[in-house]
Amino acid sequence: MKRNVLGVLVDVTTYDRAAGSVLSAARSRRPFAVTALAVHGVMTGVLDRKHGARLNSFDLVTPDGQPVRWALNLLHCAALTDPVCGPNLTLDVLRAAADEGLPVYLYGSTEQTLDRLLLNLRNTLPALKIAGHEPSKFRAAHPGEDEEIAARITESGARIVLVGLGCPRQEEFVHAMRPLLPMPLLAVGAAFDFHAGNLRRPPLWMRRYGLEWLWRLGMEPRRLWWRYLFLNPRYLLLLMAQCARPARTVPPVPATDRATVFPV
Repeated sequence: MKRNVLGVLVDVTTYDRAAGSVLSAARSRRPFAVTALAVHGVMTGVLDRKHGARLNSFDLVTPDGQPVRWALNLLHCAALTDPVCGPNLTLDVLRAAADEGLPVYLYGSTEQTLDRLLLNLRNTLPALKIAGHEPSKFRAAHPGEDEEIAARITESGARIVLVGLGCPRQEEFVHAMRPLLPMPLLAVGAAFDFHAGNLRRPPLWMRRYGLEWLWRLGMEPRRLWWRYLFLNPRYLLLLMAQCARPARTVPPVPATDRATVFPV
């Protein structure tokens, strides 16, 4: 059930329902695009209408973080008790994939992070089948490279793809690759770094009160200061405007065309 948050369609869902949707697509071998959007992710769609249309074409967009959950509850009486965050959803999907013997493919981040992630996953989920992995190339795709990537993933036997390229690069990648792969693709944000041990999750009380951004700012001030200084206040102002005039925030038409240039 999708609801409008500043023109971006976000699903009113839970961890169980979200993971269940991903597993259902994996079992039936059908394309299924998923992302988890925090404030930054929503605002990328607000500030870039083309990207907003791309997000609105996704099959599942979960509320990653309390501010997006609060928006769904405030605007649409969603009555969600918890957000559906990318790192947690990733673990839920991986546990279910391990239980059902569904191989997964890891795409993105760096070789060093993937090595640490693979080691941790083998220790915590020994039954999990890793069909393959490849790091980001940190550039735009070359002509025809999307078919090459899709062929590698398909030939690996993977049934689920996790994409850790960061927002909005990962959503661009998932949107471009979705028509080429008969399986769910999950844009998982910083989940690779969290589960590899490169980043630490904030204490539960900070997550409960929507202060995860403050923790992340303290961990990576040089990279994230602009995001929280400019985007968070703007998000709040736009949210107040939507509360006052909900009919004026119209979602863009979902994007149906595949991008010819996207990050890999």
